[in-house]
Amino acid sequence: MDLSCEYVGLKLKNPIIVASSGLAENLKNMKKAEEHGAACVVVKSFFEERVCRISPTPRFEIIERKMGRLRSQTFYSFEQASPFEADEYFGEIRKAINTLSIPIIPSINCITDDGWKKYSKMAEQTGVPALELNVSCPHGSISFRGGDVEEKILSVARIVRDAVKIPLIVKLPMQLSSPLSMAKMLERMGINGIVMFNRLTGLDIDLESERPIMHGGYAGHGGPWTFNYVLRWIANSSPHLDLSIAASGGVGNGEDVVKYIYAGADVVEVCSLIYLVGYQAIDMLLEQIRSFMEKKSYSNFSQFRGKVSGKAILGNEEIDRRRLFKAKIDPVLCTSCGVCQNVCIYDAPYPSNKNYIIGDRCDGCGLCVKLCPTKAIKMVPWEDD
Repeated sequence: MDLSCEYVGLKLKNPIIVASSGLAENLKNMKKAEEHGAACVVVKSFFEERVCRISPTPRFEIIERKMGRLRSQTFYSFEQASPFEADEYFGEIRKAINTLSIPIIPSINCITDDGWKKYSKMAEQTGVPALELNVSCPHGSISFRGGDVEEKILSVARIVRDAVKIPLIVKLPMQLSSPLSMAKMLERMGINGIVMFNRLTGLDIDLESERPIMHGGYAGHGGPWTFNYVLRWIANSSPHLDLSIAASGGVGNGEDVVKYIYAGADVVEVCSLIYLVGYQAIDMLLEQIRSFMEKKSYSNFSQFRGKVSGKAILGNEEIDRRRLFKAKIDPVLCTSCGVCQNVCIYDAPYPSNKNYIIGDRCDGCGLCVKLCPTKAIKMVPWEDD
């Protein structure tokens, strides 16, 4: 089985890249990533703006929210940039290049045109194979300073493309009017790859102190909930682009990585999962990817990359809108809890003897199937009921 792939011209042993973060802040952590199987690391971003190099404490929170019986989690963080000065930052990268066998990609975030030129050239001089432009960090990037975000991103890309010859990757923000249009403009400019996407910036409030939690300001937030948005735009964009695409956001298991490849991603950047589980999460992802490919008899990614993208996604006029299915309750599993009746806006479920049954008012929406605590409900064809 061949897990190798290509990203901005780099030959990688597998699609797992450790995203720019404290997980790849220094040689010690980069070595951990390599030991657990990562194919590449993006070093924690160097920021031109010095104040962003100091992280407050605490800076991580797991926010849990409830909607009825359902639970969701958000990984909320105010992790700042690399604490290193420029010479120390690029010195650490030189050490990593000389010590590790996997590609090392720096990440820079600047606030001036001269900064973008200066630090991109310093990156190139270290001998790195590529450079990631962090134009979208939720803690102080150009994407969160107001004005025309799209034009600012394009301007930075032009400046850096003119300054260096190595492959360039632009890490895009989620809040773009058209991610595909942006990607196509970057491609025409000579940008070699994009990351879809960086985290959003958000807010949570402590009701006791009546102030924002943790450090008292906005913070980045991500987690499993971001996955479907990223997947949607990669599936929409990949058939129209020749540049490399790295998926980033919401990966919780190997199946998520596989889905990103189905949508057309070349590689997948992982961060939150490793923070919450440890570097062994990389081993887990690779094992689960291999297991999936064995089950489907795939020997390499080219056999299914982009299989669920472009025209494979039905448009509004193509969707079959007939009422083909309805819900049906298994009387053996039904406990008469009444959840199905409470949530049904069509008033289809009703009590009968010791359990519930679903009548012809059922619209086939499928919600009761997902909310039944005993899994007593399934969807069946109308004619089979």
